[in-house]
Amino acid sequence: MILIGIDPDVDKSGVAYKNGDELKLMNLKFFDLLEFFEKVQREKGRLEKLLVVVEAGWLNKGNWHTKKKGSEALNAKIGNNTGRNHETAKKILEMLEYLGIQYKTVRPTTTKIKSDIFFKITGVKRSNQEVRDATMLIWNL
Repeated sequence: MILIGIDPDVDKSGVAYKNGDELKLMNLKFFDLLEFFEKVQREKGRLEKLLVVVEAGWLNKGNWHTKKKGSEALNAKIGNNTGRNHETAKKILEMLEYLGIQYKTVRPTTTKIKSDIFFKITGVKRSNQEVRDATMLIWNL
């Protein structure tokens, strides 16, 4: 089974591709992600062996993201960015439906994995938070 985890972001989404022992990590812009899915479809053919797991922030009960000591402008910006990321995730789901690719959504966790722990788990030395989050979505599936 080919597993792809996605941590959606407005600029570049974190993407983890896992096929057996093969693990590829990347940060892709929205239309680069479309090209990536089309390439996977061409190369791998049978889509029933492909599952995409997308982090869906709107599944959290509360989406009120603020800083207690932050200004109104800062908190408005945080809310705006959160909404933009949610919309990006929903557009990715729409893309997957259009391409006929099986997917599931998962609620994000509040725990972030640090690079040294990520290395111990995966053997990958260089990573950013987005690809670490994407990888953890699919690691134990």
